Amino acid sequence: MKVAVLATDGVEQVELERPWQALEEAGAEPELVSLESSSITMYQHIDKGDERKVDTTVALADPEEYAALVLPGGVINGDLVRADADAVAFVKAFFEADKPVAAICHAPWVLAEAGVVRGRRMTSWPSLQTDLRNAGATWVDEEVVVDGNLTTSRNPDDLDAFSAAIVEQFAQSPGGDADDEE
Repeated sequence: MKVAVLATDGVEQVELERPWQALEEAGAEPELVSLESSSITMYQHIDKGDERKVDTTVALADPEEYAALVLPGGVINGDLVRADADAVAFVKAFFEADKPVAAICHAPWVLAEAGVVRGRRMTSWPSLQTDLRNAGATWVDEEVVVDGNLTTSRNPDDLDAFSAAIVEQFAQSPGGDADDEE
């Protein structure tokens, strides 16, 4: 199963790397989709972290080629991604196709921008709760929340539970047996 991981400069490094590793270990094929080609600079909270090579840009990526979507967090990442029209349309396409989507920390900002949180039960970094409630979501302070095909989580402390939940969720999706690559 091919999984899009949508991120740009400022992504929280551990929130990209840990789910990525869990997906690979489950047999999935994650692919880094970003706003621009070449590479992105990840962050470890407010400090610059490692660089990571981009597989394709969101303007060129076709949501139909992916079985699922992961949105890692990071304040800078979340803010830049939600301001990009191609990224917002890319995210919205996963919801329109009823494909699984997972978002952690500040990534739910992108979901609010895409207009896909109304009526959803979800969590995030605590400072986003007002934004999500204003967008129509029911915000809760829980480690991981699964609402239909949407899985959300709060922060890096929740990564073990988040990674396990997305591997399970993605494996249950149509054509998404994570142990059988497409």
